[in-house]
Order: sequence, then structure tokens, then C-alpha cells
Amino acid sequence: MRVVHADLAPAEIVNGVTSPVRTVLDCARLLPFDEALCVADSALRSGSLTRPELEVAAVKTRGPGAAQCHRVAAEATRLAANPFESTLRALCLEFTALQVEPQAPVRTAKRTFHPDLVERSRRLALEADSWQFHAERDAFGRDCVRYTSLTLAGWRVIRFTWEQVMQHPDYVRQVLAELATWPTLNEQDLTATSSGRRGCR
Repeated sequence: MRVVHADLAPAEIVNGVTSPVRTVLDCARLLPFDEALCVADSALRSGSLTRPELEVAAVKTRGPGAAQCHRVAAEATRLAANPFESTLRALCLEFTALQVEPQAPVRTAKRTFHPDLVERSRRLALEADSWQFHAERDAFGRDCVRYTSLTLAGWRVIRFTWEQVMQHPDYVRQVLAELATWPTLNEQDLTATSSGRRGCR
């Protein structure tokens, strides 16, 4: 247990505990970035905190840890489905060459998919695949259709397991570092891909 003392304003206490915005900022000050991002994403996803509320509060933050509070507020999103995806995104953010979007729409010839993370400039779909939600026969079949459809539309699908992201992040970093060296596509390629007219090369 790590005990931290701080003076709290009345507005920062709700039902005997710190308010959502205060909790998120305290975590941003004290935790590693990936863990802090998970907390912030969860707060936004639950609706207990809005993005404008977090951004305004972060701007007012001063002192030790303020820089990470600003960073967490800038990167937090309600679109991340769970801490697994948030942690993968935090690892991606270590590589400035990779511009990932959570749950962004990708149109193929027949339908629109929302991969966990999308890197449009390199036509990458990054998936955080947990055994819990992908091991059943129906789920496995849907995954095969999803990944095949994305590949036929010219996207390259990169899959990471929960154990790799949470327990072996250095492996994930190695993969991301290599992906960051891949050339980006020109606007014509990206337009053709988004319309589902271009196959993989």
C-alpha cells in the first residue's frame, strides 16, 4: 500500500471518496503512464467523467506529475473497450511515427469494421485479442471473416495476446518498432483502400 496525503477541496470529495476527476489526476501523477491511461479511459468510458472536464482540470494542474496529467488528458478516450486496449495504445504512443486511432472505422467492399487500433498511414489494423472473448467457435469464425475481409481490402492485421501486452511488453515494443520503420502510403493508396477497391500487395 502506498499512502499519499493531500489537501482536498470540498468539490473533490464525493460520498466520502475522491471525485472521478481528482482520482484520474491523482493516478496520472503517481502511476506509470500505461496504468494512468487505463484509469482515465475507464472513467471516460463509464460516463463518470467527460473529456472537457478532464482537460480543464489537467490544464490547472501544477507541480510534480503535472506533465503526465496533461499527457494523460490529451490521450484519454472513451473509445477504448478495456484496459487491455488502453495498454496496447500506451505502448503504441511510445513510437511517434505510429499514429493510431482507437476503434476507427475501416470500410471494406461489403461492410465496415472497427479494429481495436487503426494506423491509416501504413494501412495497419492492430488487434488486442484476449482468449476469453475469442476462443469460442462462433467468435473464432467471426474473427476469421473480419481478418480476411481486412486483408482483402489491403490492410495488414497485427494481433497481440493479453499475455504479450500485459506480461511481455518488450516483445510488443519490438514489433511496434519494426512497424514504425515501414513506409507510409500516399493519399491515392489510402483513398483506394478506404473504399475497399484495392487488394493487398
